[in-house]
Amino acid sequence: MTGRARWSRWVALGTLCVALSGCGLAAAPCRIASAGLKIVPVVGHVAAAPTDACAGVIDP
Repeated sequence: MTGRARWSRWVALGTLCVALSGCGLAAAPCRIASAGLKIVPVVGHVAAAPTDACAGVIDP
């Protein structure tokens, strides 16, 4: 493996780590579930409170 190929692999790995380091990716399932629950009329916002709290803890 040449030095250039090795360097480009490290750069790609570093870029991937920076892109995935945000907690937004981990909080996405909570936010999606919350949005789905909020569609329900009358009780949607109350039912979505736990998933909103989950997302708030993961990604303040």
